[in-house]
Amino acid sequence: MSATYPLIENSVNPYRDNVQGKANEPITVAGLLDRSKQILGNTYEGDTPDWSLDAIYERLENNAPRIAIIGGSSDHPAHIMDFQTSARAAVRIWQNGGVPFYFSTPVMCDGTAQNNKGMSYSLQSRNAVAQMIVNQLEAHSYHGAFIIQGCDKQPLGVVSGLAHLDRLRQERGEAPFFATFAPAHVLEGGTIPADLVKELEEVAERAVQQEFPDISEDLHDAMAYILQCSSNTSFQGVFERAADRGIISKKEHKYFEQRLAVNTCDGSGGICAFNGTGNSSRHIVAGFGLVHPSLELLTAAPEQHQVNAALDSLAHIINKPEFGVSKLVGANIRNAIRIHSASGGSTNLMMHVVSAMLFGGYQFSLWDLDKLHHEHMIPDLFNYSLTEDRDIFQLAIQCCDSDSRGMESLFYELIENGVPMDIHALTVTGQAWRDRLDDEETLSADNVKENPIILSKPRRAYSGVDVLKGNFFESAVVKISGMPTLQLDQFDKKTALVLYYENEEEANRHLLNSGLVDELRDNRTFPEDILRSQLKHNEPEAVEQYRDASYEELFDYMAASGALKLAIVISGQGPEAFGMPEMFTPMQHLNANRKMKKLGTIISDGRYSGVTFGAAIGHMTPEAINGGGILYVNTGDILYLGLRENVIEFADKKAFSEGKLEYSFEGIKESRKELAEQRLALMKKRQKLIAASNRMTRHTDAANGVVPEAVLEDAWEDYRPILEQGSWKTKTTN
Repeated sequence: MSATYPLIENSVNPYRDNVQGKANEPITVAGLLDRSKQILGNTYEGDTPDWSLDAIYERLENNAPRIAIIGGSSDHPAHIMDFQTSARAAVRIWQNGGVPFYFSTPVMCDGTAQNNKGMSYSLQSRNAVAQMIVNQLEAHSYHGAFIIQGCDKQPLGVVSGLAHLDRLRQERGEAPFFATFAPAHVLEGGTIPADLVKELEEVAERAVQQEFPDISEDLHDAMAYILQCSSNTSFQGVFERAADRGIISKKEHKYFEQRLAVNTCDGSGGICAFNGTGNSSRHIVAGFGLVHPSLELLTAAPEQHQVNAALDSLAHIINKPEFGVSKLVGANIRNAIRIHSASGGSTNLMMHVVSAMLFGGYQFSLWDLDKLHHEHMIPDLFNYSLTEDRDIFQLAIQCCDSDSRGMESLFYELIENGVPMDIHALTVTGQAWRDRLDDEETLSADNVKENPIILSKPRRAYSGVDVLKGNFFESAVVKISGMPTLQLDQFDKKTALVLYYENEEEANRHLLNSGLVDELRDNRTFPEDILRSQLKHNEPEAVEQYRDASYEELFDYMAASGALKLAIVISGQGPEAFGMPEMFTPMQHLNANRKMKKLGTIISDGRYSGVTFGAAIGHMTPEAINGGGILYVNTGDILYLGLRENVIEFADKKAFSEGKLEYSFEGIKESRKELAEQRLALMKKRQKLIAASNRMTRHTDAANGVVPEAVLEDAWEDYRPILEQGSWKTKTTN
């Protein structure tokens, strides 16, 4: 039984008042429906088709809901099965009395773009998607959308564009813009073939025999992960080091690379199973109330009944302003942030959530996000692991087996753990969260008996991405949830010596050098008095034992014990300077180096991938090219890492050499003015490598979502009253 869509309650109908659209568009609708029926073949469900040009004309004349099916480009794995999903959607929209249309947006694959110039266009592509969405929806006067949600920047780009248009339509007195999202299914991770496992074990044994145990250990670490495009980067770093040391030949390196690559991805596509930006976007778009639960977490492209459930629900929200995209985003902002935090979401989303709110017309910044995050302690309720068969594909299996309800289960467990959630906020099902949670069947995380990903009892009391501040910058972010407690303890409240790099390429060259730590010792990069002061602060119990040690003995001990901490600063990567690429590759190189990964944190004005693991500090503002403090930092400087205190401080070097930890950035900019000018000249020269048409000039900084300045200027509404209205009461129960 199909649902019947109401006609759009809008005095504006270009298809009634302008004959050109009624001449042009019926053939596109008929073509879409004809193709859809062909694609579905004997799985087509419905009566004999009635989509004649006359029937389409009548629906356009009468202002039947014109619903755009928005897909992605098939050169992205998430969109390989769009043709099937769009066919199911087109047929159902017609059966419900609507008029289906189809268009797609380009979708950049961040995995493919890693470490090439394309990564400098990745963030810009989010805003480009938002602009393309508005362009197409306005030009063809669509009323709503069914979005096949992909990966990387596409999901929040679409949310931003739809929220922006809904805000504009409602301000113009037109019908609200409605939408429902259908996330692409989860792509199953690959398995290393048994014969290849044997060959890699032989390489590991060879490394031990040649006295390179670190290669063997790092190779075994990489082999422990579910095979993903991200884990292949870890293999790449180990193979390059093994080839440099003569353990394998370059031919063997390419052979291993090929075998891993062709066994990584399932041919039916989908969103990669690691909890990166793609799946973090899945979680947070669901948290915004924009995803019907029938489509949220699937292991294959959706079946007709699942598409029908989502599209039928639109009958309950069409013409209702409170269900417009911007209203749902604003009403669910607290829910979305808390779901993102509890699920250990991607650092990237710290900008994309701000972007969605600004495009939706709300005054909002990183500091508002941080305030909502910290209004209440958010526990870590996500038992995710790529080495223990607990990836997002396994969560999708649990949902498909009716053992879990995905984000509804996480929402429920947050409430059970005392976290205030806005249960009266509306969603695209036509219901509030409260109504969706009334049916408690399979809702509790305890319903999953084996290998649960969503938990009822937290792994630890805190999770999420934290905002940092300091005396040489305004804001930065660090993914606390990406750091196990032991690792957090290793870096928190420690001093770190700076290694400064002009850009990512320079950093990658050095971080791939397995002898980097030894070179720092041999070159005496850090003065002995600074090393001794660092030992005094980071590991005071060892000071007496190494009081009379030589420089080499002192350095080797500190490197081995972890008392030596390094802040690897990569500047010139911000949105205006270079498009704000992800620092995934240098972070992977750092993590692939057994010595370095316990010593180094990367600090950058660039971004981080959602799959980044470790002490990764990014999004620093102001960015270097705009005169931020990161421009003036230099190798040998001392930083204090107060991660749990949410601070990083620039320390006075003279006082530190005397054994005192004092924070001061006073005079640094003036004394290093010439150095800064030299660096700026190099950044501006490097900036020319990016196409002028796609540079992110006249945009806000990372703390303000990196949106066009005009979007910020038009974002005037205060989001807080929406959360405080009586209809949005908060439930706090145990």
